[in-house]
Amino acid sequence: MPSTHNVVIIGSGPAGLTAAIYTARASLAPLVLEGEPSSTSDQPGGQLMLTTEVENFPGFPEGIMGPDLMANFRAQAVRFGAETRLEKVSRVDVSERPFKIWVGDPDAAEPTYLAHSVIVSTGARALM
Repeated sequence: MPSTHNVVIIGSGPAGLTAAIYTARASLAPLVLEGEPSSTSDQPGGQLMLTTEVENFPGFPEGIMGPDLMANFRAQAVRFGAETRLEKVSRVDVSERPFKIWVGDPDAAEPTYLAHSVIVSTGARALM
């Protein structure tokens, strides 16, 4: 049986990494499951990884590139103690505690991770 994490965050866009920063600062040692790199679907770092100039984010009067902004988010979360993994969640069971999270085969008998809390921040998908 896998060890139990205080907090597992599913998603690594702005919401997921903000949650990672705050839970890490609260000494909860969050695990962030970022997803897997893909050219056709979801992406670690969220939609901002596909965005060029971000001109409406506080603290950057000249703007910042989306991937640079997300690299800053991630670095700050890691600095405070968040652990990140490039893994895509395939199944979550919240019917009992600890919560169960699978990566890879969703039909595997044992979950990959256990968690006291799960934050799902998988965001949206752009329509092209």
